[in-house]
Amino acid sequence: MAQKVDYSALAKEIIDGVGGEENVNSLIHCITRLRFYLKDEDVAQTDKIKNLDGVIDVRKAQGQYQVVIGSAVEDVYDEAIKQLGTDKADPEATAAVVAATTAEDQQGHQSIFTTLKNSFNDLIGFITGSMSPIVGALAAAGITKGLLALLTMQVPGVNILPLISSDSITFTVINAMGDSIFVFLPIMVGVTAARKLGSDIIIGATIGGVLVHPSLLNMVAGKAVGETPALLSLGGFDVPLLSYTYSIFPMILAVFLAAKMEKFLKRVLPNYLRLIFVPLITIFVISGITLYITGPIILGVSNVLAHGIQWLLQVSGPVSGFVIGGIYQLLVIFGLHWGLAPIALNDFATLHYSLWNAIISTTMIGQGAAVLAVALKTKKTSLRELGIGATISAFAGVTEPAIYGINLKYRRVFISGLIGSAFGGLITGLFHGKMWGWAGSWIGFASFINPEKGIDQNFWIFLAASVVTTVVGFLAAYFWGYNDNMTEEQAMAKPKKP
Repeated sequence: MAQKVDYSALAKEIIDGVGGEENVNSLIHCITRLRFYLKDEDVAQTDKIKNLDGVIDVRKAQGQYQVVIGSAVEDVYDEAIKQLGTDKADPEATAAVVAATTAEDQQGHQSIFTTLKNSFNDLIGFITGSMSPIVGALAAAGITKGLLALLTMQVPGVNILPLISSDSITFTVINAMGDSIFVFLPIMVGVTAARKLGSDIIIGATIGGVLVHPSLLNMVAGKAVGETPALLSLGGFDVPLLSYTYSIFPMILAVFLAAKMEKFLKRVLPNYLRLIFVPLITIFVISGITLYITGPIILGVSNVLAHGIQWLLQVSGPVSGFVIGGIYQLLVIFGLHWGLAPIALNDFATLHYSLWNAIISTTMIGQGAAVLAVALKTKKTSLRELGIGATISAFAGVTEPAIYGINLKYRRVFISGLIGSAFGGLITGLFHGKMWGWAGSWIGFASFINPEKGIDQNFWIFLAASVVTTVVGFLAAYFWGYNDNMTEEQAMAKPKKP
């Protein structure tokens, strides 16, 4: 007869990890998870709990702090209740959630679909959670590079010297300000992605540093003129030597793998070896895997994806522009736009410009134009003040104050903004407008200045699309979308990022 395993120690460690008995309101379980209702989730030591033998993972969902145990969950739950006291148990809730999760598991295709859906949501959440902390800096860098291109531009046929020479120290300094986040993007992503996963941010940054180390960048530059061989040659197959500046996805996967390896090493290595050997082994192995295997594959796929989307937008430019311009802010109100952020990120990483983001820029202007119409038409002082502030915010690239403050409360105003941005997107798509920076809306005008050529047709496409969006969105809201006799509808709550 198999000996019964004692789970009392594991139960005690989990309870201590969630903040002790005094931080637990109640505890239930499903078929794989302990589900705590905690007084304060911030007290819980998630990393400590994840590293316990017998714990598979930790999730936060449905107002619960969920510790994934697996098939032994009932045994661990029984021991936990012994230590917490039966007053912390809720047998009816436990029976209900076990029945619900069991029923879900019995629906084979539905269970697989749910698993895939949750995995996809987790992936998108990880990507956007890794990138959102540096979006502001990306926008600032794009504007800086656009303005620098403007300052160094020479107009053909006009005998006017540029304000800044491209050979000057001033140019070099400003260019470094605009370029640094793109050149060292793998290091930035290493920090933010590791923080998102709760792993060691220094290990993440170091792996990113390996990918953009000057010696490797010099090797790539040498390869361009035929001076440097591939990283590795196996028979007739060469592992290509690539530049990882501007890249995102190779680093995101690297941090994910590093987090898994870090957790594994902490589990198998004794405490006195962890300080040195966890970072040593993790950096060595994951950097090698990234440079020789996953990095080249991901960059290859990223290039195919970027060029595929570019081809689609080129072929169906007016239609794509009209549709994307017309519906994008609908995605914003549900928080779904973050799931599309990787499209623009991949464009910048592979092409260094984006057709997609150029269309998105008009959608911010459309909502700003619509709320501006309300601010100028209304006789309500509070609504006017709110509308002016929301207009400035939208024209600066942040539409949430306009959408949740006014436009969704008067649904026609929101629709007016969509109409305006649909026509702006049509113009952008029709003429294939490109965007070199992250910042959009009116404040992002410098993002439409070609870093190599200065002001070219793309800037005029942006200007024409933005003017049309502003005029159409404003007129639609002013004459159809709003009047002071309208009653406010209940606005949607602003969704959280995935």
